[in-house]
Amino acid sequence: MASRPTRRQALAALGAGAAAWVLRGTLGPDSAQAIGAAPEGLPAGLTPYQRVYENWAGEIRTDPLWVCAPTGPEQVPALADWARGAGWRLRPQGHRHGWSPLTVAPGTPASANVLLVDTTQHLTAVALTGNSVAGAPTVRVQTGASMEDLLAHLAGHGLGVTACPAPGDLTVGGVLAIGGHGTAVPAAGEIPPAGHGYGSLANQVVSLTAAVWDETRSRYVLREFDRTEADSGALLVQLGRAFLTDVVLRVGADHNLRCVSRVDIPADELFAAPGAPGNRTFADFLDQDGRAEAIWYAFTSHPWLKTWRVTPTRPFAARTVTEPYNYPFSDNIPKPVADLAGQLVSGAWGLAPTFGQLQFLITKIGLTGDLTDVLLSSGLLRSLLTGDVLTHLLADGLRSDLWGPSRALLQYVRPTTLRVTANGYAIHLRRADLQWAVSEFAAEYERLLTEYQQRGEYPVNGAVEIRATGLDDPAATGIPGAQPPLLSALRPHPDHPEWDTALWLDVLSLPGTPTLHRFCRDLEQALLRTFDGTRAGLRVEWSKGWAYTDTAAWSDPDMLARTIPDSLRTAGHPGWDEAVTALDRHDPHHVFGNPFLDGLLRARTAGRP
Repeated sequence: MASRPTRRQALAALGAGAAAWVLRGTLGPDSAQAIGAAPEGLPAGLTPYQRVYENWAGEIRTDPLWVCAPTGPEQVPALADWARGAGWRLRPQGHRHGWSPLTVAPGTPASANVLLVDTTQHLTAVALTGNSVAGAPTVRVQTGASMEDLLAHLAGHGLGVTACPAPGDLTVGGVLAIGGHGTAVPAAGEIPPAGHGYGSLANQVVSLTAAVWDETRSRYVLREFDRTEADSGALLVQLGRAFLTDVVLRVGADHNLRCVSRVDIPADELFAAPGAPGNRTFADFLDQDGRAEAIWYAFTSHPWLKTWRVTPTRPFAARTVTEPYNYPFSDNIPKPVADLAGQLVSGAWGLAPTFGQLQFLITKIGLTGDLTDVLLSSGLLRSLLTGDVLTHLLADGLRSDLWGPSRALLQYVRPTTLRVTANGYAIHLRRADLQWAVSEFAAEYERLLTEYQQRGEYPVNGAVEIRATGLDDPAATGIPGAQPPLLSALRPHPDHPEWDTALWLDVLSLPGTPTLHRFCRDLEQALLRTFDGTRAGLRVEWSKGWAYTDTAAWSDPDMLARTIPDSLRTAGHPGWDEAVTALDRHDPHHVFGNPFLDGLLRARTAGRP
């Protein structure tokens, strides 16, 4: 059985530690509290300081590590030259809103020769280039800029993107490194305007600038790669194995969206197998609107379904919004949720069904104002949903039908939301098979959850998130000869051109939940059996949890050495091996890397170097 979470894990899970996570103090090199000697001989203008690294869910936490913040892109190759000579490694760091150990591994000691490079202080410039690509404008953005700032800048010029990750506190560099995405496929009859695409943000890149090794000069330099260069495909989604300083993105005219939330469709209807009666399946809503997300709280019967539709003018019933983060009941943890989560992480894991029902009720009240289920509830649920709580939930107004500019509807996760851990997978398939895949996943998830519950185990206390996107089709860039992002979970399969869609699946739970890793392993293995490369194929979502053993994520040796690399290989086409070779060529000294990446990217086809 998993060990009880520490108090720090509990605080992270509740979100109560959010302020400390954001504002944690730093230690200068001369501080009496600093651990070990500061790195010596850094390039001029860089002063190191120490800071604990902690990721989004608090699962990856280190001793205080040395950090510096370059004031300009030119300092990055200078830092790489210093690191090569001094025997240190550099890890680009943004807002730490991730789960997997791509930046640093948990427990990295202060004695490790690891220098975190904070991009968020100075590498944040955003500016339109004045140039266009295939009839669409472009924007140059440094990789430390937040997605919130990028989208706000674009909106100020009437521009936007089709889809993006929901949190605003992500750096552009971080989103590119892991192939960050939103949810969007073409609705029936929808033709994307110039500058818009349905894949990851990486596929919008026209050119990129990275710090790379120059063999002729025997030093690291900044070099710009355009999208037609073969190596650009390796650098677009590179897991932190390279350091990008800025990119040029192709964007398009912004469009207003209408976001409608529903909680009235049962899961067995929304996730029904193809051919079931009715027209309220997940695939039906995608055909109608092109953009959908289902949030299905554990042990509940009705998911929260959100759909977005391009809607130029405000519908009469919709509420106008002009800024992001429009679900206050989700952005700021209500006291009943915090109280019950506190009981869970204190060991009362059997309250998971009540916790799921509480989250659903609060969502339903915040969206629709419907108190019927509250009035019918009893026991612990009724005691938690007091009059004061209900008044507070209703004070902000109802949120089931919103309309406004795209950024106001696409970004809806704040750092103050509940901090959970998550696994993540992308299922590649034909659009026509999407409902089949949804139903297969939902049936297996419910079967496993019931099996565990019958043994008195409750591994899941968060939600399932289900979304869909198009793939990273290079033609969407408008650039003839554009290279696909080789390590992107959304890179198309040349041997399966009929696969045009990705179904994204995530299961969320509080960190430290007993039997969670075993549950995730059981689910992962079931997904691999179902989506085995015949009718559909599976890839991992780099930023989340994968390669599970019974006790840990990112640990199954067969997944790491064979399954994951093979999912990105296609005979006769560039893929995993070509990407790893290119990354090694541009950083032969492995300055940009860590032990986890060293092991993961060591997997090569038999007979290759």
